[in-house]
Amino acid sequence: MNDRVGIGTGPGRALLALYGLFALAAGSRAAVQIFTKFGEAPLAYSLSAFAAAVYILLTVALARGARRLALWALGIELAGVLVIGTASLLAPSAFPHDTVWSGYGRGYLFIPLVLPVVGLYWLLRRR
Repeated sequence: MNDRVGIGTGPGRALLALYGLFALAAGSRAAVQIFTKFGEAPLAYSLSAFAAAVYILLTVALARGARRLALWALGIELAGVLVIGTASLLAPSAFPHDTVWSGYGRGYLFIPLVLPVVGLYWLLRRR
């Protein structure tokens, strides 16, 4: 089976657009936070930068039709949202400022929690 066919077409285009938007939003936010107030919450800001890197990777993977890379990145994203989301609720003092994935993405209307599930569904359904 060709690994590069059809994942960025149809509804996959919406996923591609959303990941591109999240890459831009998370990346911009992380860059501003890191360059202006990194000392206030280095863990949170570093995790936001990591989330942005995952979103960039997903955008590129979906645009190029790299299914396996997209699946791995979606798994990393989902794990990150679940781990960071849970940690931010159990140990809020460790996260004095929100990350993209804090509280399961509540600052982004919980889209970071829903998006990898939709992405995994889309990619696995297209198999």
